[in-house]
Amino acid sequence: MSVKHDSAWKHVSGQARYIDDLPEPEGLLHAAVGHSEQAHARILAMDLDAVKAYPGVVAVVTAADVPGHIDIGPVFPGDPVLADGVVEHVGQPVFAVAATSHEAARKAARLAKIDYEALPAAVTVEQALDQQLFVRPSQTWRRGDPDSAIKTAPHRLRGEQHVGGQEHFYLESQACLVEPTEDGGMFVHTSSQHPSEVQKLVAEVLGLPIHEVQVEVRRMGGGFGGKETQAAALACVASLLARVTGTAIKYRLSRPDDMVQTGKRHDFYNTWEIGFDDDGLIRGADIMVAGRCGFSPDLSDAIVDRAMFHADNAYFLDQSRIVGHRCKTYTVSNTAFRGFGGPQGMMVIEQAMDDIARCLGKDPLDVRLTNLYRPGRDVTHYGQTVEHHVLPELMARLEASCDYRARRQAILAFNRSSPVLKRGLALTPVKFGISFTAKHLNQAGALVHIYTDGSIHVNHGGTEMGQGLYVKVAQVVATAFQVDLERIKVSATRTDKVPNTSPTAASSGSDLNGMAALDACEKILARLTDFAAEHWQVPAEQVRFENNQAVVGDLRVPWAEFVQKAYMNRVSLSSSGFYATPKIHFDYEKGEGHPFLYYANGASCSEVVIDTLTGEYRVLRTDILHDVGRSLNPDIDIGQIEGGFIQGMGWLTTEELVYSDDGRLLTTGPATYKIPAASDTPPDFRVSLLPDSPNREATVFHSKAVGEPPLMHGISVWSALRDAVASVSDYRFNPPLDTPATPERVLQAVTASQHWLTQQQESH
Repeated sequence: MSVKHDSAWKHVSGQARYIDDLPEPEGLLHAAVGHSEQAHARILAMDLDAVKAYPGVVAVVTAADVPGHIDIGPVFPGDPVLADGVVEHVGQPVFAVAATSHEAARKAARLAKIDYEALPAAVTVEQALDQQLFVRPSQTWRRGDPDSAIKTAPHRLRGEQHVGGQEHFYLESQACLVEPTEDGGMFVHTSSQHPSEVQKLVAEVLGLPIHEVQVEVRRMGGGFGGKETQAAALACVASLLARVTGTAIKYRLSRPDDMVQTGKRHDFYNTWEIGFDDDGLIRGADIMVAGRCGFSPDLSDAIVDRAMFHADNAYFLDQSRIVGHRCKTYTVSNTAFRGFGGPQGMMVIEQAMDDIARCLGKDPLDVRLTNLYRPGRDVTHYGQTVEHHVLPELMARLEASCDYRARRQAILAFNRSSPVLKRGLALTPVKFGISFTAKHLNQAGALVHIYTDGSIHVNHGGTEMGQGLYVKVAQVVATAFQVDLERIKVSATRTDKVPNTSPTAASSGSDLNGMAALDACEKILARLTDFAAEHWQVPAEQVRFENNQAVVGDLRVPWAEFVQKAYMNRVSLSSSGFYATPKIHFDYEKGEGHPFLYYANGASCSEVVIDTLTGEYRVLRTDILHDVGRSLNPDIDIGQIEGGFIQGMGWLTTEELVYSDDGRLLTTGPATYKIPAASDTPPDFRVSLLPDSPNREATVFHSKAVGEPPLMHGISVWSALRDAVASVSDYRFNPPLDTPATPERVLQAVTASQHWLTQQQESH
């Protein structure tokens, strides 16, 4: 059922409180860091006298002042909270300052005099590959004999692509407020997707047991993966300063500092060679994906894994080899971003689909349909069987509803008659695996209390970043007890209420936390049912709950009255809940297993028009049909799909991260880094949910995840742009179009197509 976001009115009225809106404790100090100006260098000397002498500065700390662990790597070591002797990217924190104002802390941090000895610094994926620099070992997954299959196929193609990274550009930058507690611990307010990790790392840096640190997250002003691991460093720095000064510390990053100091979506360099038959059916595939990980592992191992898992997107790759490299570069350590490597992996095969179609003179949609997973061709390259074939029907529905075939003919006619403006059309699918690929993260806890007036309090391990998780979990609880949603209150995520939580990531928030909350509800319901049966002397089968009432045989008792009676009879009205995702496993040595509980599916069709004289373009229309199972909240889900598509479109078109040759980020704010504006939304934008498609797995009320998969619908815009450019050569040349497909790159692709056409004409 569609209900409004629980904080919607607070968002639009300005009453929603974020970290910087919290009441400031007396004596609050503000933090900033002095960061490296070198990509890779040894620190020879550091003079902080001017920093300490700046008006308002109360304390300055370096790595030497850390009482516990210096390394705060989330999975593998490599992330010092403050650089210790060597710096490995421009922007790496070297020391931290506490001052009486935000401005004083930032200004003081710029006054340090640091002498460096420059060291070699690879900053691109290609440089890292040439020098064999990796943050984690490379992986190869192989099935069958791809070399022979490619060699013996009637047709062969190969290609390469550079897929750009992406800045998270959450509206609320990284921020935290840390207060020392009376017993030597810390209370941390943070804008983080992973409060338990913040808790653990703060404790380790301070040399404390974990129970001395409490972390609370009410909401984030956007996250998108950028606050899964990256928020912990700020909390650790602030906690260190709070320990030294004995007072509360607020640490928030300005937009330029946030963009320089924190990780982004990995940019990838991908190559592929594919053999196929006259129908476009793939016979063999050899694919390489290489991600720019930055200076440390962070989450890159799992991110490149997911790129490898999704190098097939929705297509059966029988004889295949997938190679994944985790490239070390002396740039900021890249991190999670909506899709977590999956979108970058999908780009390989989607480029190949378009190229195969143009090689054979076919419609790209027909080649895509030919290669879809189907019964008998349903085992992925990593050994998981695709059990539920949603996409063939879904794509057929979208093809009909968006009038694809007639529009394709109209576009062909338009392009023949228009010398300057060219239109393009593409319909692309999404198949996205749902579960953390790190098996132990697929668990969640929840806590449900019923009070004696019948009101219900819920706490769970998921965090709210605007996606509507809190209201969805509230709906789950209201449905379980069959009471009005107004009776449910979901409170801020806190580590002292639900411990050892997983990050709100991998599109798993509702699946995991919804099921944990439901488990808690079912335990309470079992007690209430037993109580009612005993108290009123009826069989338990005659007890049920509906419409804010307990129905006991022929008796109807209002919910609040029933709860009060249960309390007076000493029935426990509180329970914890727990859920662990079943069925999942993966053997990394063999490169096979069942890493995902299920797949989320969808498809999008986009139409664009380009100006071949300037490379400028517009998206004219986008149709999306997406499968969310039995939706917990259709309006929230449609909002997620719309937002995900726009963010994915921005990643592939306008959002360009530019680095200098020495590893310095040059795009450090909205003046140089262009996220989509409202005016970039397609003027004709149609989003629908696939009807009558409940999840066949035992998810919460048979819903399906909706966080990440919609981002990949943006691929249809990139594919449509290539389609428009290809019309310049009458669809006989596959134009190179790296992402983001800025107007400059589109113009370069047009020029390449025109050059190819000229060569062909001259040769004849």
